[in-house]
Amino acid sequence: MRLSEHFLKNALPGISFVSEIFPDFAQFSTDTRTLHQGDIFIALEGPHFDGHNFIDQAVSLGVSGLLIAESKKECLKKVDKAALKKMFVATVSNTKTALIQLATAWRDQFTYPVVGITGSVGKTSTRQQLTSILEHNKTNYVATVGNQNNIIGVALSVLKMRPEHEVAVFELGINKRGEMAQLVALSKPTTALVTGIGHAHMEGLGSIVDIAAEKRDIFSLFKEDNIGIINGDQLLLSNIAYRHPVIKFGSKTTNQVQARKIRIESDHTSFILKLYNEKYKIDLESSHLGVVFNTLAAISMAHLLKVPTAIILQAIQKKLIVESRFEQRPLKAGKGLMIDDCYNASPESMKAALLALQKIETKAQKVAVLGDMLELGVNSAFWHRQLGRFLRKVPTLKKVYLVGSLVEWTKKTVPVGLAVEHAATWQDALEMVKKDLNEDSVVLVKGSNGIGLGNLVHAMTQES
Repeated sequence: MRLSEHFLKNALPGISFVSEIFPDFAQFSTDTRTLHQGDIFIALEGPHFDGHNFIDQAVSLGVSGLLIAESKKECLKKVDKAALKKMFVATVSNTKTALIQLATAWRDQFTYPVVGITGSVGKTSTRQQLTSILEHNKTNYVATVGNQNNIIGVALSVLKMRPEHEVAVFELGINKRGEMAQLVALSKPTTALVTGIGHAHMEGLGSIVDIAAEKRDIFSLFKEDNIGIINGDQLLLSNIAYRHPVIKFGSKTTNQVQARKIRIESDHTSFILKLYNEKYKIDLESSHLGVVFNTLAAISMAHLLKVPTAIILQAIQKKLIVESRFEQRPLKAGKGLMIDDCYNASPESMKAALLALQKIETKAQKVAVLGDMLELGVNSAFWHRQLGRFLRKVPTLKKVYLVGSLVEWTKKTVPVGLAVEHAATWQDALEMVKKDLNEDSVVLVKGSNGIGLGNLVHAMTQES
């Protein structure tokens, strides 16, 4: 079984071949910035870009093939004819539709376990914790890379599935109603996990009840013999009648996988893991409570996949660094520390990050750079005001920089006595922070990805 021109013909009936020199080991890419030599480049058209404008760049990077829209066939004229003769080239009516159709057909070739992971927070961290366990177990797996959890990313991940793999792990992210159904139809998870429900992407998903319903759709294709995993501490997940068995994780005694006697200290968290009827003492190198629940979720799935308990326990207690998820990075100047937690932000994840900052024991001044929480819909002002009020629970915080426009609401409710400055953009905030920090500050940076605070982090920290 392999991806070939014959498979493409069957999966994409409307495909037209310009050149049929198909590579032996086909991989696909839609972005010249991450493209590898030998990939087949699929030129997608979006509202702000058109991949057909980068065809010549893709060829110069050594692609083995091109999949383009029939209507954009003229773009081949700017490519060296000799180069085109040495690669696979095909046209379709719509490249995005073709990518999804191809990935859906390819997924149907495999019968090994496919894990789907979703949730309002913790998807990436849970996925990476799970794959770390699989690596310790020497399990041959394929998984989502980076943040490729939308329909395009999942399609590209599915196309990496091969017969030699033993399990696939796919992260499924949504921000609009109906998207989970599309992701499930494509990836067809045989087991799935919901990390938790929070106030994220409310603009496109609606209320917290709507969000929970959309996330639970990850189980929509399940039959009676499929098993799902849910956060049993949340009633929106646990107080539901499922037509299939579920495993529950969390801190409550009603869960099959529990964290008991949780103790959070400056640089680590300890708890008693109850895995069904067995108990184990666990120590994690993090002061972030969310890491405990992500770990429980990964343990639950690994146990379901029949990874030996000894391997699971060994793997989860290794330090795991997840990019831009409470990632600690040294400042360029002095001995200070910057905590990069700015991949995204919701009310729940903001509170968890601030509480984790409070737990860190240090004589250095603590500073927070907090950006807008986007996509909260009509309740955005309320949640930003709540953020300001919550800062009372971080008494060791000396100063806060608010970045964006929505945090104007936060500024109105910041505790009396806490120094605060407001910046419209990350560039403005960068100048303020640079000017004020002393050499051993501890700085938490968190906000929605669209605010661009990752740029501030990169400007102020050393490369790891």
